[in-house]
Amino acid sequence: MTKPTLAVVGATGAVGTVMLDILSAREDIWGEIRLVASARSAGRVLQVRGEDIVVQALAPEVFDGVDVAMFDVPDEVSAQWAPIAAERGAVAVDNSGAFRMDPDVPLIVPEVNAHAALVRPKGIISNPNCTTLSMIVAMGALHAEYGLEELVVASYQAASGAGQEGIDTLREQYAKVSASPDAGTRSGDLRGVVGDTGPFPAPLAMNVVPWAGSLKDDGWSSEELKVRNESRKILGLRDLKVSATCVRVPVITTHSLAVHARFSREVDQVRAQSILRDAEGVVLVDDPAAGEFPTPNDAVGTDPTWVGRVRRSVDDPQALDLFVCGDNLRKGAALNTAQIAEVVAAEL
Repeated sequence: MTKPTLAVVGATGAVGTVMLDILSAREDIWGEIRLVASARSAGRVLQVRGEDIVVQALAPEVFDGVDVAMFDVPDEVSAQWAPIAAERGAVAVDNSGAFRMDPDVPLIVPEVNAHAALVRPKGIISNPNCTTLSMIVAMGALHAEYGLEELVVASYQAASGAGQEGIDTLREQYAKVSASPDAGTRSGDLRGVVGDTGPFPAPLAMNVVPWAGSLKDDGWSSEELKVRNESRKILGLRDLKVSATCVRVPVITTHSLAVHARFSREVDQVRAQSILRDAEGVVLVDDPAAGEFPTPNDAVGTDPTWVGRVRRSVDDPQALDLFVCGDNLRKGAALNTAQIAEVVAAEL
């Protein structure tokens, strides 16, 4: 049987680079792989599965004969080109925010709602935001057992969520504060030490910034609304109560979230831990007495969602509190996109 043809659009970007590593590491289900990027990157040679592949410039004809096209590009590029790929016969799997809330585009996390990928009126499937993805696999497993009713979350988001500029800015700020012994004290104002704060509204090194995304109605940020709206769509719970506060922290890679989840029936701590331990795509690290719980450093470069600090609420027998970590460039972006593509390939 002929293996399907895959196109990777945005192959030279930060997420695209991780995608190529993931494709090389996962089961070899693809036949031809085409690497696509902007005209300025065309002609570069990248290696996938030990094979040198020349990057092609983004154009309608690169999608001819393609079965699945994965997009790791900005929203405006996906908005223009994903429909073109679909018109040329490919299933477009998009990692941008361009189509996430489109009612005719399924929003997929394979461990949670793979079945929804079968219905795609526009020939496009959307990949959730990296913050949502950092918790939703664990929450999907618990929802299946207990029936989720409400989420209150605080995110601790890595600098890489703001792209390469975010990473570079944090590294530059670390260098500056390291050279300033008073940085972060009353006599050493951080803003004066680091100067330009880059994509962040305040210094990030030696600090936390309670903001991620753009300003929306009533003081909410776009990142906070994504957590609410995307969780509802993925879980099929249109009335799910969700309140999120998104915070940027001085970590290069891996988003973390403190989650308070309320369910429709009484929960049990040991049973919840067992569910999470057995859940696909979840690693449970939960022994506080031994100092064992997940941190961003544990999760970076890995595929699963790391979960720990699982507790039944002291005041509410129907609520759990837990802490989750997930690499925002892997499961939060490239890996989930690859997994969706594999779901599509299995039906071809």
